[in-house]
Amino acid sequence: MTYAKISLSTQMTTRITMTVSPLNLGLLIEAEELVPHLGNDKLRIVDLSRRSVYDQLHIPHALHVQPKLLVRQEEQAMGLLPDQAGLEHLIAYLNIGPEHHVVAYDDEGGAWAGRLIWNLHCLGFENTSLLNGGIHAWLGAGLPTSSEIDTFEPVAPLVSVNLQAAEQYQTSYDDVLNAIQQGQLQLWDCRTEDEYTGLRLAARRGGHIPGARHFEWSTALNRENHLKLHPLERTQQRLEQLGFNLNEPVVVYCQSHHRSGLAYILGRLLGWNIQAYDGAWSEWGNRLDSPVITGELPS
Repeated sequence: MTYAKISLSTQMTTRITMTVSPLNLGLLIEAEELVPHLGNDKLRIVDLSRRSVYDQLHIPHALHVQPKLLVRQEEQAMGLLPDQAGLEHLIAYLNIGPEHHVVAYDDEGGAWAGRLIWNLHCLGFENTSLLNGGIHAWLGAGLPTSSEIDTFEPVAPLVSVNLQAAEQYQTSYDDVLNAIQQGQLQLWDCRTEDEYTGLRLAARRGGHIPGARHFEWSTALNRENHLKLHPLERTQQRLEQLGFNLNEPVVVYCQSHHRSGLAYILGRLLGWNIQAYDGAWSEWGNRLDSPVITGELPS
């Protein structure tokens, strides 16, 4: 097989309990675990790689999803959770019912795939898995690929959208602001060091939210092993060294809740009570009234 050239609310909820999927797949699965389920009519494999990669090769039966289906844009925020209509459109496009299981993957280590899973959790659907390493790991294992685009019989009933579920996984600008003013919030900034310190501007202002600790999302990826996650014990140890308390809730953010899609998955895998601030830096940094910290990383 030829290896494709791919560039690489202020009130927190209680700790989350994992649910068992119809296919008995966990939140993180290896490529070899997916193989026996290929062709299962209750499985929906979702590819969030670049379209050029998907058209060249993808996991058999995978449905391609463009990231624009996952976000709602406003003037100052680029990656908000879609509204009810937008989420219903996403579900219709995925063509999934309550008994389906979604396995998501991409070509970048799991950020967009994690964002899709977060969207699904926010609308009340938790039968989800991230494919560890995505298409890189699939190819690295020598598993079959396809360039064909499958068609699927319409599913009925479709998954219903319950936006009340989003309160468990999503937080807002006002909630973050109130919590940091009271010193009651752990914040995880998973952008690059230059973004965190303010050296690189991706909004009107650079820097980070007061009190946020920095752990770049890609630090959790093993580039020597097909972009699979490093062992969770290693990532947990590093987070704790940075001052995070995994027994207390945390809010994660990046620029537009794309990269923090993988951080959200990491938090879930570590048993962390984790929410995402989907307004993210695109909202916080573009507002002129939000408190901002700049400067070097703590030693």
